[in-house]
Amino acid sequence: MPARVIVLAGPSGAGKSRLAERLRERFGWPTLRLDDFYRDGDEEGLPRIEDGANAGLVDWDHSGTWHQDDAVAALVELCRAGAADVPVYSIAESRRTAAQRLDLDGAEVFCAEGIFAPAVVEACREAGVLEAAYCITQHRAVTFWRRLTRDLREHRKPPLVLVRRGLALARGQREVVRRAVAVGCTVATGDAAYDEIVARQARNDQRGLAR
Repeated sequence: MPARVIVLAGPSGAGKSRLAERLRERFGWPTLRLDDFYRDGDEEGLPRIEDGANAGLVDWDHSGTWHQDDAVAALVELCRAGAADVPVYSIAESRRTAAQRLDLDGAEVFCAEGIFAPAVVEACREAGVLEAAYCITQHRAVTFWRRLTRDLREHRKPPLVLVRRGLALARGQREVVRRAVAVGCTVATGDAAYDEIVARQARNDQRGLAR
């Protein structure tokens, strides 16, 4: 039976990965990390930050740093074939470091999460594989702190770069949410989205038993 995908969009640090992990623990649903489709940092022509203290650095929040077509192809293949070859990306090194075979192991639903997630929603809808799409949000101060502590812990970039980037992302959080809403994402906290997904799955299970 073909699988369907729950797309989790939202600002970096808002709780997308944590929600996907909770759903994996509850239902066994795998997760496709859309951030693994970033381009390598040494590719020519990557968009650069034009203003502010980080001017001249690669703008990793620009969609031009991401392989959208590859991500959509992997999503559709996962839904239709149940498995796909996907990259493994090191944000700290700004490059792909490996590849892996992501196998749904029979799961009928899986999650796809990342900061560019809104870009795949319409393609998934047109392909008939979209189960739901959410924009996960928190207060921007909470998001800023969670993102900063995560990025420092994982040594993603130099600390000063992370602080400056975090402040810029906090200022742009409303625009991130606006773009997600424009493609049909439901805005919710991670807890609210989790409760809604669990309730919908329970209804689906009941319908299956009634057949």
